[in-house]
Amino acid sequence: MAAMTSLFLKTPIHSTPFPKPHRTHLKFSNVSPEFISYNQSPTRNPIRISCGLIEPDGGKLVDLVVPESKRDIKKKEAMGLAQIKLSRIDLEWVHVLSEGWASPITGFMRESEFLQTLHFNSLRLGDGSVVNMSLPIVLDIDDAQKERIFDSGSTSVALVDSADNPVAILNNIEIYKHNKEERIARTWGTTAPGLPYVEEAITGAGDWLIGGDLEVIEPIKYHDGLDHYRLSPSELRAEFEKRNADAVFAFQLRNPVHNGHALLMTDTRRRLLEMGYKNPVLLLHPLGGFTKADDVPLSWRMKQHQKVLEDGVLDPENTVVSIFPSPMHYAGPTEVQWHAKARINAGANFYIVGRDPAGMGHPVEKRDLYNADHGKKVLSMAPGLERLNILPFKVAAYDKTHQKMEFFDPSRPQDFLFISGTKMRTLAKNRENPPDGFMCPGGWEVLVEYYDSLAASDSGKVPETVAA
Repeated sequence: MAAMTSLFLKTPIHSTPFPKPHRTHLKFSNVSPEFISYNQSPTRNPIRISCGLIEPDGGKLVDLVVPESKRDIKKKEAMGLAQIKLSRIDLEWVHVLSEGWASPITGFMRESEFLQTLHFNSLRLGDGSVVNMSLPIVLDIDDAQKERIFDSGSTSVALVDSADNPVAILNNIEIYKHNKEERIARTWGTTAPGLPYVEEAITGAGDWLIGGDLEVIEPIKYHDGLDHYRLSPSELRAEFEKRNADAVFAFQLRNPVHNGHALLMTDTRRRLLEMGYKNPVLLLHPLGGFTKADDVPLSWRMKQHQKVLEDGVLDPENTVVSIFPSPMHYAGPTEVQWHAKARINAGANFYIVGRDPAGMGHPVEKRDLYNADHGKKVLSMAPGLERLNILPFKVAAYDKTHQKMEFFDPSRPQDFLFISGTKMRTLAKNRENPPDGFMCPGGWEVLVEYYDSLAASDSGKVPETVAA
């Protein structure tokens, strides 16, 4: 039983104080924002042109997958340990951790990491440096599981999938209280009912959290026909080096790509070339984990993105399409920091951010949950993201005069049509075509086909919330 006291010992907190960052007050234009990086004014301290990829957080990319030669041994070891069954979202987090997206974290968070994440949106490392970490990556257990772990007398537990196959071993474990209300309030800024991730993963979760160091027995695969798109940070870095990229600009999305997105991405590359980069490469990085029920599922989004490349809207020579395995929280400015931080670990030194990133409508009131401009402002000031250059969106809309997507011109507002996501979905559901030039024909056909499949399978009902 003495060994069990280690489960509740708290990770030591280093006494090194947080560095006090200089805060720059930035103003953002709605129509012509500049390239902005932390501690920079748009008019001074120009972005430094450098060769080579940005270093991962902590200086080294974490890889938690067990070497192939040791996998059989680890499977046998897991069979003799107390087990925790993983949900689909838990498995997605194991995937994220195993490949180093959350570097330098080496497993599910212990209490020290959890509290720093909730209260500071960052982690202080042993050398006193700070890395960004805005979302808790935690694993919950209930009272019965906690007692079984105590009774086992071990400081390790096995993590198993829905079929009880061993996925990972969590070592040097620490168990601590799961204060759900505090977690929800600090992550989302509200405890209003109806938050998709909360309802899926937190409301019914256990009252305890268990942290420790992960050993993932095999690479996480989903066998859904999309695994070849799921490039790890190390694989992405190898691809960027193969293409001789001297800048990588990341664009995350969870929606189909329309020509306004494409205009933004191609214009970003043009601007990087003008700044002196020789071969900027786009990382088109759709989110592939849990999403809410009315988002277009991952498989259909990937079909649509492929059509965008086939139709020549984006250039395959300087575009890498890959899936980001993280679950989606819809936590606005808090979550967008995680999205940006993870792309540093994949080698991106520029991050494109738009209106209301990672946001959603308020689940109770008829308004947006977050201020639409706060995401990009927070990114420009967030601790631990100093090395990342933030590229705010220019506003694109459909130019009725030129019959294509263009950057909004405030001198002739009457010429522009703003087509919202809701309007786009309504047109696709009704098999109506958008204005010529809004989306490539092949991409639009995929979207219409998806909504046709909904209508055929369930009389138009939106399916239950799915993982991807």
